[in-house]
Amino acid sequence: MSIYAIGDVQGCASSLHRLLDELPLDLAKDRLWFVGDLVNRGKSSVQVLRTVRALGAAAVTVLGNHDLHLLALAAGVAEPKRRDTVEDVLAAPDREELIAWLRERPLVHHEERFVLVHAGIPPRWTVEEAEARAREAEAVLRGPASSRFLAAYSRRAAEPPERDAAGIAAASAYALTNLRAVDAAGLPVHGFKGPPSEAPKGCVPWFRAEGRKSGDATIVCGHWAALGLLVEPRVLALDSGCVWGGRLTAVRLSDRRLWSVRCDGLDG
Repeated sequence: MSIYAIGDVQGCASSLHRLLDELPLDLAKDRLWFVGDLVNRGKSSVQVLRTVRALGAAAVTVLGNHDLHLLALAAGVAEPKRRDTVEDVLAAPDREELIAWLRERPLVHHEERFVLVHAGIPPRWTVEEAEARAREAEAVLRGPASSRFLAAYSRRAAEPPERDAAGIAAASAYALTNLRAVDAAGLPVHGFKGPPSEAPKGCVPWFRAEGRKSGDATIVCGHWAALGLLVEPRVLALDSGCVWGGRLTAVRLSDRRLWSVRCDGLDG
């Protein structure tokens, strides 16, 4: 059995289909891991969701910030953003099935020495703490306080988190899905999206922080297009900017062999 991890698809269905055709997949035994952000910015978010959902147990995907934004839009607790391209999902005849399926995706998936997460794990957290926080957040997202969770998540960049269960869960989800650079104390630098060379003074990528507590685990992530593809012993960062005209990348975890397809940007 092989596991192939795939970077941020972001609604680029044709790129995803071309990459899947390139991989030496045997779906009877192999599996695909998706780092999240299946939707938004590209032209065919609904087709991406249908493709990944149809893979059934052969696919594992964690939630990304764009996926959670879609859930918040569907719940009516967030406003559309200028560059959103998820109307095809919201208007789809199978909208409810797709939204329900997406809501059931995890925030963190841990298997042997690999941890799949959208953005990263804050340096102060162990893998076990990240998993525990993820499970708590997932339970709130799937429960009766789901709308409050999604509303709090949508406000997280602008306001301190509420201190109720939904707000605390939203803060954990925000950390796992938006992390890029951290300051000298290991705290996230909110709003920074540029390359590591342009990080504020004294700030470093989260995976470069001294004393990072995730141990020997290899973190498989995406989210940071300005970072680009990064293959290191303890980090596999796979957002190679497909939706921005870069590439969509897959890596086989067993030997770190890479596959990629060139993307046209905002493709269908």
